[in-house]
Amino acid sequence: METTHSRTKATKMVFVMLVIALLTAIGSEVKIMPFENIPFRFGLGSIIFFFALLIRPLPIFFTGLITASTVILWRSLLDVLLYNDAFIAQLIEHLPAGLFYIVFALCFHFISLEEVKQRPFILGFCATAFEVIANTMEHIATGLLLLPQLETIDSFLLFVVVGLLRSFFVVGLYSIITLSEQKKQVQQLITIHSELYVEALYLQKSMEQIEQLTANSYQLYKKLKPSHPELSKEALTIAQEIHEIKKDHERIYAGLSKITSSEYKQSFLLSDLLSYIVEANENYAKHLNKSIQFTLICPDDFHTKEHIALLAILNNLMANAVEAIPQSGFVTLSVVIQQDMTVFIVEDNGVGIEASLLPIIFDVGYTSKFSEQGHASTGIGLSHTKTIVENLQGMLSVTSDKTTYFTVQLPTNRLKEET
Repeated sequence: METTHSRTKATKMVFVMLVIALLTAIGSEVKIMPFENIPFRFGLGSIIFFFALLIRPLPIFFTGLITASTVILWRSLLDVLLYNDAFIAQLIEHLPAGLFYIVFALCFHFISLEEVKQRPFILGFCATAFEVIANTMEHIATGLLLLPQLETIDSFLLFVVVGLLRSFFVVGLYSIITLSEQKKQVQQLITIHSELYVEALYLQKSMEQIEQLTANSYQLYKKLKPSHPELSKEALTIAQEIHEIKKDHERIYAGLSKITSSEYKQSFLLSDLLSYIVEANENYAKHLNKSIQFTLICPDDFHTKEHIALLAILNNLMANAVEAIPQSGFVTLSVVIQQDMTVFIVEDNGVGIEASLLPIIFDVGYTSKFSEQGHASTGIGLSHTKTIVENLQGMLSVTSDKTTYFTVQLPTNRLKEET
């Protein structure tokens, strides 16, 4: 089984290396020929090859060998087809181009590419140096094979300039893609973290209820014991079983609390967090096939230590706003930062909330969402949202007329990260 898996993996790897080699060879036809009467070129192929090394972990040196062989064969066959030249003569003419990819890959083979990739400037300068070395070797080989009087020293500055431009272009493109992926991962991580935070809150409330049930069952046991010994034993058994459930809950809660209380190494700007929330709900609206205009108003900014709680609160209010809009409308998330209080306002022009329901929408158990089968929603709920707000010593209120406003007021000092 392992042998088959290893063979499949090796086959896929070889296939990927061949694809990279072929794309590099084809891309090298988009080129600039800086010298007259020699086949030396600056082409798109080296950019493709370098980018492929960054995005796909492969045996670098073997990838360079395969790419070099493919480039030599591709260019030779192309010249034979286009100009009816002798194949052997074309092979010799294009051997220096293959040397470029071998030397370039060999240079990267002797550094820890995965570590250097975390430092874009160092990566860019390394790539520039390696490209200068590889271009110089190709130029020397071209002189030895084709044009003995070719001067390489005069071309060195050109190699440096082109190496800088191409290397930092690739590193910049790779960094943009990497940052985009990292942003998505952070968004997913803090979303999961906020969901665990809410679940821990549910569990904490449940534990308090279980504690009360245990006490009530034990009191019932004491009352029944003198006159109804059999019934009292049943009451005691119930109390013991409830106590066991409580201990299980405590173990789970301890694990969740450890996760939700852990701090990210990265601090979060309030504006970044709110952007995540808006983006997530834009995707939610698209999922529901709704046309909704989202607006974020955040004129001031600070680093926050309560990103998980804020995400749980505001993401729920924003999702409710999305669900309240039938087909099209707008949702606005605005922030007013004051010295003592930070106010978040979620506004939507959905169906609104009836005046008679406004006093009870924050009550435990209240929901306006039901499935097609008539089952009540199991979402976070406004009552739990209000609990999170109150845990932060804040207030949550709502008004609904032509538009609906949910207003969250939180002490600024509870939100700001200490610097």
